[in-house]
Amino acid sequence: MKLLVVLFLFVSLAGWSQKEKPMNYRRFDEKTFHFGFLLGANVSDFTVYEVPKFYEQFGVRSISNLSQPGGQVGPLVTMSLGTPIVRLRFAPSFSFQERVLKYQFIDDSYTGSEETIERIQSVNFDFPLMLQFRTIRINNFAAYALAGFQYSVDLQSQQNASQTFNDPFIKIKRSDWQGQVGAGIEFFSTYFKFGMELKYSQGIQNVLIQDGTTISKPIDELYNRVWSFSLIFEG
Repeated sequence: MKLLVVLFLFVSLAGWSQKEKPMNYRRFDEKTFHFGFLLGANVSDFTVYEVPKFYEQFGVRSISNLSQPGGQVGPLVTMSLGTPIVRLRFAPSFSFQERVLKYQFIDDSYTGSEETIERIQSVNFDFPLMLQFRTIRINNFAAYALAGFQYSVDLQSQQNASQTFNDPFIKIKRSDWQGQVGAGIEFFSTYFKFGMELKYSQGIQNVLIQDGTTISKPIDELYNRVWSFSLIFEG
């Protein structure tokens, strides 16, 4: 959160320090709707809450949460709310994510190995709805902050898959709600606007399906967490 605030202040000051230049795409703010697409990369992991005294109960020394890279792509629609400073953004997109949980057990009697790595892969169809608060345009530059929420459906979810207790895997729920905040900068060219955006998403519901396996029992709750960076083209 502090990183987003610092980024927003930095790009705002940079915009104010610019000398006056000829303005590109002068009629951009006169339109009510704008359409475009985004292409980006992400880093995803979990917020993990372990069961109290999991060492004594389940023979687990530690559970490490390892973030992994991914990507996202999709269209976007932005609507002006009567002023160029406040806009509503809808950007349905596909995001490809992977999260890794690394278990260290006391011995190999629990899973057949003292170390177990679980990879949870997701192909999400995301439906984010966000308010965009933009600075006043300075020449061909502007900065903005974002706040909103997102509903996600994991198209690769194994929520209803049959569990194998000899070779267990972590089950997470197919759908999730996430709060989002972000910041970005925009550059106006002759016929379109180019932007760079950094966004943080935090799940607000527990997505773990507790099915009593050796790798799910030590965990109390799991929440999705994603940092994403996007390049945005909008006309």
